[in-house]
Amino acid sequence: MLYIIDSAHIELIKKCAEFYPIDGVTTNPTIISKEKTDFIKLIKEIRSIIGPDKMFHVQTTSTDCKDIVEEGLRLRELMGENFYLKIPVSPEGLKATMELKKQGVGITMTAIFTQQQALIGAKAGADFVAPYVNRLDNIVSDGVHVVSEIVNLFKVHNINSKVLAASFKTAEQVHKIAMVGTQAITINPELFEQLVYHPLTLYAVDDFEADWASVYGNQKIIDMIK
Repeated sequence: MLYIIDSAHIELIKKCAEFYPIDGVTTNPTIISKEKTDFIKLIKEIRSIIGPDKMFHVQTTSTDCKDIVEEGLRLRELMGENFYLKIPVSPEGLKATMELKKQGVGITMTAIFTQQQALIGAKAGADFVAPYVNRLDNIVSDGVHVVSEIVNLFKVHNINSKVLAASFKTAEQVHKIAMVGTQAITINPELFEQLVYHPLTLYAVDDFEADWASVYGNQKIIDMIK
């Protein structure tokens, strides 16, 4: 499963890229606007942090096909390989997806709330479809169930598009989404920390250190090897 950072905060992206096996970054207009800085400068800096081999998903701010296509082509030139234009699902977005795929632009169809939105987005050529897990839960739906059915639909119909689950609030949601076979998730930096934290792990490490010190004191293995 792919782990992707859902953030445009430079320092947090640097931290995640240093400590976690991340596969890329996703952004959207809301995430970008929170940084209150020059857009082009920001996305260039993000690209420089994660490098050309990681995926970078940037969302269009246009709603009509012509402008979406133009944005996609220009952003792809700017960002290079492993770039994906995020397009909210809509008739204009689907049309733009089909046109951009002809020109080799990676597409992530986003703001997915139903199984059929995901299926038709994949049929249009989207490389990824991004269903919103927590937002579905908030409207008394079942985000995990919806994602599970999307994953299954793609298997049944032999579709190559990948499911990039988004909108998470808890580590439990992430775990359940992983269990249904989702190919990718995008989560905020704080959730990365929650995924690896457990108090019993800390207790175990404390015990290891105490037992070692009782025999070897402050010596480290590297000191003994020298």
